[in-house]
Amino acid sequence: MLAVEYDGDVLIIDAGLMFPAADMFGIDYVIPDFGCLLAHPEWTIRAIVITHGHEDHIGAIAHVAEAFPAPIYATPFTCALIESKLRGGRLRERTLLLPMSPGDVLPLGCFTVEPFHMCHSIPESVGLAVQTPVGLIVHSGDYKFDQTPVDGWPPDYAALGRFATRGTLLLLSDSTNADRPGWTPSERVIDAAFDRVFREAPGRIFIATFASLVSRVQQVADAAVTHGRKLAVAGHSMTANVRLAIALGHLTIAPGVQISVDEALRLPPEQVVFVITGAQGEPDAVLNRLAQRKHNLLHIGAGDTVVLSSHAIPGNEEAVNRTINRLFQHGANVIYDALLPVHVSGHASQDEQKLLLNLVRPHYFIPVHGEARHLRHHAQLAEQVGIPRERIAIIENGQVVEFDHEQRMTLAERLPGSFVFVEGSSVGDVRFDLIHEREKLARRGFVAISATFSRETGQVLGTVQITSRGVIRAGDAAEALFARLRDAACKSIAGAASETTEQRQLTVQTALSAVIRAELHRRALVYVLISDI
Repeated sequence: MLAVEYDGDVLIIDAGLMFPAADMFGIDYVIPDFGCLLAHPEWTIRAIVITHGHEDHIGAIAHVAEAFPAPIYATPFTCALIESKLRGGRLRERTLLLPMSPGDVLPLGCFTVEPFHMCHSIPESVGLAVQTPVGLIVHSGDYKFDQTPVDGWPPDYAALGRFATRGTLLLLSDSTNADRPGWTPSERVIDAAFDRVFREAPGRIFIATFASLVSRVQQVADAAVTHGRKLAVAGHSMTANVRLAIALGHLTIAPGVQISVDEALRLPPEQVVFVITGAQGEPDAVLNRLAQRKHNLLHIGAGDTVVLSSHAIPGNEEAVNRTINRLFQHGANVIYDALLPVHVSGHASQDEQKLLLNLVRPHYFIPVHGEARHLRHHAQLAEQVGIPRERIAIIENGQVVEFDHEQRMTLAERLPGSFVFVEGSSVGDVRFDLIHEREKLARRGFVAISATFSRETGQVLGTVQITSRGVIRAGDAAEALFARLRDAACKSIAGAASETTEQRQLTVQTALSAVIRAELHRRALVYVLISDI
């Protein structure tokens, strides 16, 4: 998410989410912290402009639209994806969703926005040229320079050249593959790999890919026609996106080729190919349910071929590998990128990034869309093509970059803020300290002790109650440990009768932790609640 502000006019570009890291226990997803915009009610949000429909660019759109009643501009396919996120309640009714197309000129307050076509792994991906009172900003969006795209729509090189002629103040460019030399292969290289899979597969074929990767579905449909197979689509998001892509003309399937899952189950295995969700090992997606034998209609077995037509998103590797292993255990032949080129990236590699820099010839450059290592590599590429180091800014979330009318760049304040965690209907209520506490619970388990003692005698009244999770399995060993913990609790309470409540609880906690370390040779979180009468 990027905000461009001039004299109180604000333009928001993209509003994406981040999927939670493995140590973000309980979190559904993460959205940007746009509190800095809320802190300026005197500013006018002129528009929210979206480059394309991937989750890392539109996943937070409902939160942003709810906070800022501004019009949303996106290409028709992206508009349809956004609309599904705005359904329910009054949000969709009060949100102005306006389609735009490459070549449009959009006057938005003091800004003029011109979308231009770029190739990416989703239909209708655009970059943005933003004319500001200070100069021209070019935002690449996610892109690669595919000379032979499946949809036949190459990047708009002419527009990029015109920006250089007009004079580009600043280029913000996708850095995702900045550590990969050369060029990212064209989507067309996958055709040969699919042809081999279809020729050699003895039974059913399951191809798992991103639901938004419509060009990949087109390649599967074309291969199905060539090899005499019927195509069935499984998975809610895949089914919805295929239907949308057909309606908007981005996907063409020959008559009679696409059939329902029920119809596919009645055909011989060698006559069917399924396109399914779950290439990232998502728990509820079709592929993972197949791997766990939990799908209500489809089952994986010997003779089936499964193709993972995707790369694992960083952080998802473990889930993807676990899914692959289970599929192999069920007798399937699993094909993924390490074995056959069944997927290519949608992001530019180093030579393409250099080409964009040379086409646009910006005065200043800010690498975006990547981790710190990618931003650093991209900055080095910019230096190689002649942009001085002092005109390159490697920035972090919250960093303000200012440009004046003399076209001088200054790194201004870094605004406070961090990740905003979304958990169920809770937005921003979960903080890092709570996440860290959950992490400790997950790693160490806990033992909770509650007891009541007499102030007069210092003795425990009744039984010490013990609850444990993640420390020891129920059984004789657990009962023996609990007995020792009760004894230790009683002795430490009696010895700390004269202490304050806080001191007494710390004394008991220390004693019980020592028992657990001695018995189990590891640590657990110990919680103590002592009341007196």
